[in-house]
Order: sequence, then C-alpha cells, then structure tokens
Amino acid sequence: MIIKRLTVGPIMANCYIVGCEKTRDAAVIDPGAEAHRIIETLEEASLNAVVILNTHGHFDHVGANRAVKEKTGAPLAIHSLDAPLLKVVVDSAAAWGLSAEPSPAPDRLLADNDTIDVGSMTFTVIHTPGHSPGGIALLADGYVFVGDTLFAGSIGRADFPGGDYGTLIRSIKDRLFSLPDDIRVMPGHNEPSTIGHERRFNPFLNEG
Repeated sequence: MIIKRLTVGPIMANCYIVGCEKTRDAAVIDPGAEAHRIIETLEEASLNAVVILNTHGHFDHVGANRAVKEKTGAPLAIHSLDAPLLKVVVDSAAAWGLSAEPSPAPDRLLADNDTIDVGSMTFTVIHTPGHSPGGIALLADGYVFVGDTLFAGSIGRADFPGGDYGTLIRSIKDRLFSLPDDIRVMPGHNEPSTIGHERRFNPFLNEG
C-alpha cells in the first residue's frame, strides 16, 4: 500500500492518496482543497485515481471533489446520510468566511460494511456517525481512515448540524475500538496514531 498524506486548505484537513503497489490504482480520500497538489501527487507517484471517497460531507473535506473528479474521471462515493451535505458546500464554507467549489453529486452511496476495491486493496466502510450523520471510517490493510471522528489525543466536534456527542462516543468505542490495537489511525486533521494508543491514552476516551 502506498499512502500519501497532504494537508490542504485553510483548515488544514488531511487528504490521503492510497495506492496499490501492484496495479498503481488509487483512492483519493477527502480531497478538501488544493486539487492541483492532489493531481500533482498522483502524477508524481504514477498513480491512477479510480475512486474519490469522502469520509463525510463537510466542506474542508470535499472542496476539491469537482476538480479532482473532472481531472481523473474517478467516481465519487459518500455515505447516503451525508450526501445532502454535498449540495451546500459553498454555503457551508461561506459560513466560515471561506470559499469552496460546489461538489458534483455522488456516483455511489455508501452504507455500513460496504466494500470498495482499489487494485488489490479492499476498503471496508465503517459507519461512525456523531460528527456528522453519515460519517464513515475506511478500513484497509492495517489502516483506518477515520475522517473527523477520532484524532490523536482528541475527538471530532459534535456541535455541527446533525452531530451528536453521545453518538460520536459510541461510534468510537463500539466500532473503532473494536479494531486491533496495531491498526493505524489516519485522521482528518493532525497526525496519525494507533487504535491501541487512543484506547489507552485519549483523554476523552480513556478506558484505564
């Protein structure tokens, strides 16, 4: 597995390019902004984007959907409950005093336990609502791309429309913390971690 992490946009969201070493096919996870950097990274790594995956529909994670899709032709996928957020990307960014390009409609609506094949890799969808209704994590080959559900030493906000704190905590404890300790956590902001480290030391979730 080839993983390229790009921190993009004014809110410094993580966009991940995850490629198959055998086929050079790749998934682009959360292209939030700076499409030119995402495209350049794909080209420099000789990777072919075959799918765009949104972990959730907030503007800082989807703002480059259109440009990346137009350049690569890759289909766009998001959980069905967050698909409506793609229709209000411009307004959502404006509420923060920022701008974003409108997103195209999704080509595929995802649900819990769906799988997405990319070359020899398979991503499994884990529905993790709480930060947003249709937030998901994507599990593949020892890594879990968690969007804004879980961070190194922190958790996602639950005060946005459609968010719920209790639901967020349950998503983390019931769904993400059921994974093995050595699974690498690839969050939507800041640095990676592991499930085991967060289970033991995250102050919002510490289980002792």
